[in-house]
Amino acid sequence: MTEAMIRKKPGMASVKDMPVLQDGPPPGGFAPVRYARRIPTKGPSAMAIFLATFGAFSWGMYQVGQGNKVRRALKEEKYAARRAILPMLQAEEDERFVKEWKKYLEYEAEVMKDVPGWKVGENVYNSGRWMPPATGELRPDVW
Repeated sequence: MTEAMIRKKPGMASVKDMPVLQDGPPPGGFAPVRYARRIPTKGPSAMAIFLATFGAFSWGMYQVGQGNKVRRALKEEKYAARRAILPMLQAEEDERFVKEWKKYLEYEAEVMKDVPGWKVGENVYNSGRWMPPATGELRPDVW
């Protein structure tokens, strides 16, 4: 609206002559303003979440324990099988060692035949104890 329509006369007038038009509340007042936090209580409680987590963790640890028992039994079975065939494997290795040792002594006798005082098969160390040959000494196919 224009000023002339409000005053119902043309031209400028003093501000004091203008009617006071002030906004105010509607009749009966405004509706109350909600300023409090009202958080809805949706979902499980903290205790329910804690108990569910504890239950899942407990069940998982139970499963780990059961898996450990199975793994321990399988490992024991493997070791028992190894212990059962160990004497046969050791006998085969001993037989191979004796054959190779005889070949080695023949080779030593042939190589050292010109050395006076050399005793074939005698230990070159003076410890008095029998020492097995170093790894691969009797296995020229490995070196």
